[in-house]
Amino acid sequence: MDLANLDNFVDDVTPWRFFDVLRRKHPVYWNPESFPNRGFWSVARHADVVTVNSDPSTFSSSHSGVHLEELDEQQLAVRRSMIEMDGPRHKSLRGLLQPDFSPRAITRFTDEVRTVVRETLDSALTTDTFDFVNAIASHIPIRVLSRLLGVPDSMAPTLLAWTNRMTGASDPEYLESTSLNEACSLRFLPYQSSASRAAVLYGRELAGSRTSKPHGHDLISHLFHRLPEDGVSLSRQEYDNYFILLISAGHETTRHALSHTIRGLALQPELIHKLRNLTSPSRAVEEFLRWGSPVYYFRRTVTRDFQMHQQQLRKNDKVVMWLASANHDPLVFENPGSIDLNRSPNPHVTFGRGGPHFCLGASLAQLEMRVFLEEFVQRVKSVHLAGEAVRLRSNFINGFKQLPVRIVRYCR
Repeated sequence: MDLANLDNFVDDVTPWRFFDVLRRKHPVYWNPESFPNRGFWSVARHADVVTVNSDPSTFSSSHSGVHLEELDEQQLAVRRSMIEMDGPRHKSLRGLLQPDFSPRAITRFTDEVRTVVRETLDSALTTDTFDFVNAIASHIPIRVLSRLLGVPDSMAPTLLAWTNRMTGASDPEYLESTSLNEACSLRFLPYQSSASRAAVLYGRELAGSRTSKPHGHDLISHLFHRLPEDGVSLSRQEYDNYFILLISAGHETTRHALSHTIRGLALQPELIHKLRNLTSPSRAVEEFLRWGSPVYYFRRTVTRDFQMHQQQLRKNDKVVMWLASANHDPLVFENPGSIDLNRSPNPHVTFGRGGPHFCLGASLAQLEMRVFLEEFVQRVKSVHLAGEAVRLRSNFINGFKQLPVRIVRYCR
């Protein structure tokens, strides 16, 4: 069960079979890796994922980052973003934009989100068969994010292309051909991608345009002009990494969650009728986030010797929390492979339950998914898979590059 082998994550069976075995027989499992990596502990059960995520003093994000990639001290120092921090500085940087992503603040953005959703659906549903990823799922969150950032809609395709290349860097389709010299320079950029360099330069351009506008209401203005609560201004490097985090995490989870939602509606045809009869699809949104689990894992580093399930974890060991596995733990979720729109309680860990790194954009993702479901079920009678889905080759992002669907619309 090699969870470092990306080829094990390109179908709908293998990773889930592995997770099932891990939860039942090896809840804390040592996974070797090829050089230069040193291997990692996999944590597969819901309770253990929550334990690791809620104890940053023992399981650190700042020590060595949150991905399987092992960075040297110089790389980590240059590339560290808010999610690779613990303690007071993490809290201060998170606080810069926390007011903008609070449930109350996001609710005020509902009309804007609905406009984007309606325009996207009206454009895509002019035909009955299409690729849901490229016609709908990719467009809604990136257009919403563009408006939050205060950039024109015309920049959305460019932002999308950059984030595809960054977060899909492990997929052959997005693999960049680079010279040795360029590869050496890229190692200091997030995702080791030239798209990161282009995005960083654009982020600096946006910041420059906000210099004389201290009272702007967009995220870039707030990031540029607000002072962190610890009194230490954002460095240029911190700003660069914050911007990369915003444009990647700001739409990636929602994009893939929307695709999983449509796939779920196609696999369980009765769901769309049930959705149509719900007063509010908020509970359904949480269930799709659990069932689809758009992020497979996050990594932590052990700061002290620690025993879990009779396994001795040593200081500096890597520990990987398999969020997707935890979200399908039958000890917590009855019939976890099925979608239950009325599941309650639903303590899924998609956004990082129980820890200081709870997803900053959770309320925005929930709003986008809720509005999408409200608008979609008004227009579409049924949805069906129309071909083979093409998965992203990644053990970090649980997503699709293509998802062909056929829809049956209501007559108007």
